Amino acid sequence: MTRLKAEAPLIHPDCQITGSTFGAYAEIGAGSRIANSVFGDYSYCDRTCDIANAQIGKFADIASFVRIGATDHPMERASQHHFLYRSASYWEDAGDDADWFGRRAGRTARIGHDTWIGHGAMIKPEVAVGHGAVVASGAIVTKDVAPYTIVGGNTAHVIRRRYTEAAAEQMMDLAWWDWDHDALRAALPDFRQLRAEEFLEKYA
Repeated sequence: MTRLKAEAPLIHPDCQITGSTFGAYAEIGAGSRIANSVFGDYSYCDRTCDIANAQIGKFADIASFVRIGATDHPMERASQHHFLYRSASYWEDAGDDADWFGRRAGRTARIGHDTWIGHGAMIKPEVAVGHGAVVASGAIVTKDVAPYTIVGGNTAHVIRRRYTEAAAEQMMDLAWWDWDHDALRAALPDFRQLRAEEFLEKYA
């Protein structure tokens, strides 16, 4: 009996899930908070992640304590405190600022297919992390990350490419992440044993 299922995500204890959807074989680690987000097939996050307003591709690997879509405060106003927009928590006759929350929800972070987001990394709103990219542990990502690129640091900078540009283009054209479950199983020995270039030589 497999642990993960196509029909429903595996959501571990003590998670807070609001306004989010999950693809086949998805998994959400214990104590994570997921809001207004979409997880693609086979994607997972480890424990205690905080992910909001995010579009997560397929086969994304998200380590523990990652934050994606960390929200901002209104620094240009007289105060930046959340009494400005969570007003109903403070006064019975004041509603929350729906426009503010609407703007927040629209600032989507986008994580590509076959990505790896390392432990404790933070990805800011409206940032796109390309297919196959790696974000190192503890990195703070404020700008888009190119496909098949490894970034790290605060603020994140390019460390190196994961593949050559040509191999990266071939892998994106191959788009193995769109293969069905049976095709993935059939190719499993090659995923395990072949280097990327050898895999492309066989399948591209």
